[in-house]
Amino acid sequence: MTAATPRLAPTPAQTVGPFFGYALPFPGGGDLVPPGHPGAVTLHGRVLDGAGTPIPDALLEFWQAGPDGSRLGAPGSMRRDETTGGFAGRDGVTFTGFARVATDADGRYALRTFAPAGVPYLSVCLFARGLLHHLFSRAYLTGEPGYAEDALLASLPPARRATLETVRERDGVHRFDIRLQGGEDADGGRYEETVFLDFA
Repeated sequence: MTAATPRLAPTPAQTVGPFFGYALPFPGGGDLVPPGHPGAVTLHGRVLDGAGTPIPDALLEFWQAGPDGSRLGAPGSMRRDETTGGFAGRDGVTFTGFARVATDADGRYALRTFAPAGVPYLSVCLFARGLLHHLFSRAYLTGEPGYAEDALLASLPPARRATLETVRERDGVHRFDIRLQGGEDADGGRYEETVFLDFA
């Protein structure tokens, strides 16, 4: 470095991380129900930045009511084996109501769960590069009971409302993409930023 070369301060992304891939994701984090379980619902999608570029190292947490409408959840998602100290995970019987999944290199994520009873949505918390604070949102399962009467959805204009609604691809499979900013696609069409919620 010469005397004429200015010294640049690190950017927030350099100082904050992301470091989500270390210790936070856990095996089976997106499997609230076992593969092939009757009544299971798959929710999948991508996390995209304002340019529509996939975010490969985001971390998503989901909380939801149980299939019986209970909202208490149950411990066990990150259960440890008391003998070895290793990861034991869910017991395969108890519904915990919590999932944690990381996005892959293409910004994709997936989880397998039950449709919640009593509310038509899964609560979402997003951690990603460049975010100093996590973001909260909801994934409304299109067509589930209570969906059409939900007060939050009813309060939003159609374009904003659509950012919270899943796309039902087929029975038991929903797609939910999260966009950190609005923008314009390659064809000149506009897309909206996902609605994020502020909990005071």
